[in-house]
Amino acid sequence: MPGIIAKKLEMTRIFKWDKSIPITLLEVPSLKIVSKKTQEKDWYNSICVGVLKPKNQEEIKLKEWKKSISNSLFCNIKDFFVNEEELDKYNIWDDLNLDILDWVELVSVEWTSKWKLFASAMKRWNFSWWPWRVWSKFHRALWSIWTRKPRRTHKWKKMHGHLWSQKVKIRKVQVEHIDKELWVVWVRWWVPWWRNSLVKLSLN
Repeated sequence: MPGIIAKKLEMTRIFKWDKSIPITLLEVPSLKIVSKKTQEKDWYNSICVGVLKPKNQEEIKLKEWKKSISNSLFCNIKDFFVNEEELDKYNIWDDLNLDILDWVELVSVEWTSKWKLFASAMKRWNFSWWPWRVWSKFHRALWSIWTRKPRRTHKWKKMHGHLWSQKVKIRKVQVEHIDKELWVVWVRWWVPWWRNSLVKLSLN
């Protein structure tokens, strides 16, 4: 299974075995395989899956005879790593349905976290405060960064900057139910992202 792209609808709860379980509803839009990457050309095997724009669903039927697809027809394109055997099963222009998730119990959910603007090093990296005394000048400030030689800031130094806005991945997320009529996947627990945002579902 390569994986699918889903859209977060909302969060709710269900009762199972006399217990209240929080779940997240993920809607699967119309997906098509845009291109294929091989190990000979791109050094790895993967399938590029794109989310088709609703305005271009009728237009793309007229262009199915072509061997390539324009990226302007899709609002989001993501890669899924596959083996050589699975790479031969899929072709360009093929649709991805919910049949891929049959007999799948655990998946991995990947998304981009929210951007929380510019933050200080104390808040971004959860540094401890200095003593709150009169003579102290570094209550909420960063201490020395140890850059005497060489006289530059080292890479990956914990300093102030943009908070979050990075890739986050949760493994072993249980799939509770798959509604093939409404194209909705019920996933246990939470997916921390806003509504109508796209997330990536793949095998662990």
